[in-house]
Amino acid sequence: MQIKPQQLAATLQKALAPVYFISGDEPQQLGELADAIRKSAKERDFTAREIFFADKLFDWKQLNISADNFSIFADKKIIDLRLTSGTPGAEGGKALAAYCKRLPEDTLLLITAGKITKDAQKSSWFQALDKVACIIQVWPLAGQDLLRWVQDRMQQRGLIADHGAVKILADRVEGNLLAAAQEIEKLYVLYGAGKLSTQQIMDVVADSSRYDVFKLVESALSAQADKVLKILSSLKAEGVASAIVLWALMREARILISYKAAQGQGEKELILKKNGIWGERKQLIDSSAKRLTHTELNNVLVLGAKADRQIKGQQRGDAWETLLEASLGLGSVLVLGKTG
Repeated sequence: MQIKPQQLAATLQKALAPVYFISGDEPQQLGELADAIRKSAKERDFTAREIFFADKLFDWKQLNISADNFSIFADKKIIDLRLTSGTPGAEGGKALAAYCKRLPEDTLLLITAGKITKDAQKSSWFQALDKVACIIQVWPLAGQDLLRWVQDRMQQRGLIADHGAVKILADRVEGNLLAAAQEIEKLYVLYGAGKLSTQQIMDVVADSSRYDVFKLVESALSAQADKVLKILSSLKAEGVASAIVLWALMREARILISYKAAQGQGEKELILKKNGIWGERKQLIDSSAKRLTHTELNNVLVLGAKADRQIKGQQRGDAWETLLEASLGLGSVLVLGKTG
């Protein structure tokens, strides 16, 4: 059965399918749909979970072993199978077709994959899935669909804005839902729940402010202390909210902590994809994660908490000085004046 993404919520309320197959190149939608399925399964007592990253070295026998590994004392189980492309390959196709012919009891198979081609949809493995699975293909959003998504996302955060303001935000992100989610999070961090004016949205999503904040993060990870100081001073002089700078730095620290904690290459790639990290930035994250220790990253979070209290007036001190210290901490650079 093939359904549209917006039909999933209603489908989950009725019953769980034994298999779900979600494909597409839009990581934000893929992640949210998979989260909704896992949440619904958990509410139905599917408390056990096994995660498999099906890269080129994956042994597809593990799928059958996991499906057969069940006892009368075991919990209901989710097999979370993550394909690194849109197709499972020849061996994977056979394994999926065999799985669909002999569905195990009290087991839900959740497959997430990249964009699937029309030719792949004619394959025997996909046809086998189509008979037993709920299949959802994700497409980039545009026009009214994008506007609805942005508005719904804002409402989830308790943010209210008129149609024109929502359109400004949607136009700014150009269909990138991950970027849209980040901008909405920044709006919430800065203004809290409530009604937003068009000017407030324009101020936050302005090109110069947005890119300079991310340039700050990149410079920090590259240990370019002079550039960090210059950008941070510029942001302060331009009146960019310190809360937005704090949000960007803490987000990066948490990504690095998650990346360091990931065990296999497939898990690391998933973290990068989920956070919209591509190209040269992948190398920067990888090298930074190898260089920074857990202690250093946790210290950045501690400094972030201190800056947050200073921004809110709950602790004495200059929040911008603390943000500088946190920025330099991402580059393993000692703060000038605090080394002696």
